[in-house]
Amino acid sequence: MSSTDVEREAVAIRVWVEGRMVFLELIDGRQIGFPADRYKLLSRATDDDLKRVTLRLNGLALRWDDLDEDLTVQGIVEGRFQLPLPMMSAA
Repeated sequence: MSSTDVEREAVAIRVWVEGRMVFLELIDGRQIGFPADRYKLLSRATDDDLKRVTLRLNGLALRWDDLDEDLTVQGIVEGRFQLPLPMMSAA
């Protein structure tokens, strides 16, 4: 298998939070976001706690020191969340 056959791991160059959404900008230019409520610890975090997120491991992971929570960028990109999306009620 050549190196061109191996998919590269997703790397983030920026992370930010708006409301209860966490956003990433990836090295390839993509921007993705996910609801904090897709992870157990983040779902219980205050808005201020959520905003205190940093990139670690050269952009391979997100870290919330105050919550003792780490997430891999690759896991987020692949949609490996702990919790399902909340059910939307029909109007």
